[in-house]
Amino acid sequence: MTTIHYLTQVQFDHGAVAALPQECARVGVTRALVVTDAGVRAAGVLAQALAALKDVPHTVFDGTPSNPTEAAVRAAADLYRQERCDGLIAVGGGSSIDLAKGVAIAATHEGPLTHYATIEGGSPRITAAVAPLIAVPTTAGTGSEVARGAIIIVEDGRKLGFHSWHLVPRSAVLDPDLTLGLPAGLTAATGMDAIAHCMETFMAPAVNPPADGIAIDGLQRGWASIERATQNGQDRRARWQMMSASMQGAMAFQKGLGCVHSLSHSLGGVNPKLHHGTLNALFLPAVIRFNARAPSIQQEQRLARMATAMGLPSCGADGRELAEAVRELNARLGLPKGLAALGVQRDWFERIIAGALADHCHKTNPVIASADDYRQLLEASM
Repeated sequence: MTTIHYLTQVQFDHGAVAALPQECARVGVTRALVVTDAGVRAAGVLAQALAALKDVPHTVFDGTPSNPTEAAVRAAADLYRQERCDGLIAVGGGSSIDLAKGVAIAATHEGPLTHYATIEGGSPRITAAVAPLIAVPTTAGTGSEVARGAIIIVEDGRKLGFHSWHLVPRSAVLDPDLTLGLPAGLTAATGMDAIAHCMETFMAPAVNPPADGIAIDGLQRGWASIERATQNGQDRRARWQMMSASMQGAMAFQKGLGCVHSLSHSLGGVNPKLHHGTLNALFLPAVIRFNARAPSIQQEQRLARMATAMGLPSCGADGRELAEAVRELNARLGLPKGLAALGVQRDWFERIIAGALADHCHKTNPVIASADDYRQLLEASM
C-alpha cells in the first residue's frame, strides 16, 4: 500500500520573513532558540530575521558546522534547556535546519542520538514531544524546511539520517530575498542539490504520482533558472524559482532517493568538508546512466519526461544525453569536473562503498546497487 503524506504550512513570497511573529504565535513558540551559523550572521541575513522577530524573546546559537554533528546538536540542546526555550527557529541552509531538527530530538528525548537514527530502527522512537520548529531557509537547495528528515554526523563518525513526520517543521517561511546575497558558487552547488532531488526522486520506483508531478515541475523551474540565479544573484525572479524548486524537491523526495544520495551521504561522512550539493551534482550523471536499465524507468519513459522538462530535444534509452546535459550544466556553473578535483582518493572507495550500502537511500534506488556497481559509479565520477 502506498502512503502519501504532505503536511506543513508554508509562507512563500518576497518579504515573507515578516511573518515570523505570527508563525511563532500560531505554533506556540514564546521563547525561541534561533539556530544558525557564523556565515549567515556575517552576511547580515541573521540580522534581517532577528529584526523580523520584533518582540519575540530569543537566544541565538550560531555554532552550526557545514555538516551538522552530534556534538553541535548537544551544545545547542544544552543552550535550549539553559535558556528555557520552548521552540526553535532555524535560519540558514540545510545544515542549520538539520541541526535544529537534531536539537528538537535531543532537547526532548533521552539517550544517544544514534538511538533515533533511521537505519538503527529509531524513527518510531521519535515522538510528538519534539520541540516545535520554524524553518527559514537562506539557500535554495536542500528543502529541509518541508522535509521529515535530517542528516547528522554522529559521535562514531557515521553520517546518518533521522526521519519522522514529527520532525517536519511546523512552519516554513520561504523568503527568496534572503538568498539574494548568496555567492555564485554556493548558489550553483545548492541549486544542483535541488535539481538532484527532483531528478532522483522522479526516478525512484515507489508509486507516488503527486510526488512525481511536484518533482517534474520543480525540475523544470530549477533547470530554467539556476544559471540566471548563479550569474546574477540579484535576479529576484530566478531566486524565487530556485527556492520553489528546492521546496518541491523536498516535498517530492518522501517518495525516496537513491544512489546519488547514498554516495553523497557516505562520502560526506568520510570527508565532512565536502559540500553535499556539489557531490550530488557530480554523482548524478553516472547514476542516471546506471538507472536507465531499470524496468520502471523504461516502462514509464522517465528519462524522456525529464528531458522534456529540461528542454532537451531528445533522450535515448541509455540516458546518455541526459547525463551529458547535467555534466555540461555543472561545467557552465563552474562546479568541479569530478571527484578528483575535490581531493577524493581511490583508497577511500571501500569506506565510501560500505557507507553507501548501509545508507537509508540505498534501497529506494530503481536498481539496487552492488558493491561493484558503487565502485564503478565512483570511478565514473572521478
